[in-house]
Amino acid sequence: MNSEEPGYQYQSGMTRRDSLKLLAALAASTMLPLLAGCEKPAGNVAPAVPTAAATTGEHWPELQLTPIGGKGYGKDPNLIMPPKSPWPLTMTAAQLTLLAIVADILIPRDGQVPAASEVNVPAVVDEWISAPYERQQQDRPVILAALTWLDDEATMRYQATFAKLTPAQRLTIIDDIAYNNEQTPQQFKRIANAFSHLRGLVVAAFFATPEGTKDIGYVGNVPIAGDYPGPTPEAYAHLNKVLAELGLAEFAYKA
Repeated sequence: MNSEEPGYQYQSGMTRRDSLKLLAALAASTMLPLLAGCEKPAGNVAPAVPTAAATTGEHWPELQLTPIGGKGYGKDPNLIMPPKSPWPLTMTAAQLTLLAIVADILIPRDGQVPAASEVNVPAVVDEWISAPYERQQQDRPVILAALTWLDDEATMRYQATFAKLTPAQRLTIIDDIAYNNEQTPQQFKRIANAFSHLRGLVVAAFFATPEGTKDIGYVGNVPIAGDYPGPTPEAYAHLNKVLAELGLAEFAYKA
C-alpha cells in the first residue's frame, strides 16, 4: 500500500541483521548531520503534552521517555556467538507509520528509484534511535519530539492525526517547517531545526541502503583486468587546478 493511501500502515520487511548492518553503515556515514540543538536527553522529564510559548505561539511536546536499557556490543563483542537482538527496538507501530509517511514525502518514488519506506528507512531510524549509545540517545528525543509535534499540529489544524490527513493537508504542515530561514515564522523555528535533523537522518539512512547507494552511482571497489587505468583526464585537470590554487603544483609530481 502506498503511504499516501488512507489507512496506510507501515510494515517493515527488514530483519534485525540487516537493520544492524545499516546502523553500522549509518554511523560511519559522512552524510549524517551532527545534532545542533540543545534538546534534553532521554530520561524522566515532563509529561508528553504540548506546551505553548505565550510570545511566539509555539507548542512543543515535552516527552517522558523510558531510558534505553540495552547494553550494546561493548568494546570486546562476542564475534563467535553474537547476540541476535542486542537491544530492543523502541518505536511504536504508529510512530513507524508516521515516520514512513514523512520519509516518503522527503524521498518519494522516482521512476525505478524506490521511496524511502520501500527500502525500510523507518526500520533503520528505529534501530538508530533505539541503540544504547550516546550519539543515538542524543538523537532520540529530537526525532520523537518532531514526530509528536507533527501529530499535535495536525490535530490543531485539522482535528486528525498526521497519518489521517490528505496528502495536500500534510504538505501544508511540512511546507511551514521545511527550512529554518528568515521567512520561517517564530513559532516554527524550533520544529524546523528538529525537522532538519529528522530529514538528515532519513536521507542518510536511505543512501546507506543498497538501493540508495546505487541511485547516487557509487560503484565502490571493483576488480580490474590488466593495469590500473588511473584517474581520468577530467580528474587530473581538477587536481591540477586545485594544486595550482594552493601553490603546490611544482611539487606535486616530483619523485
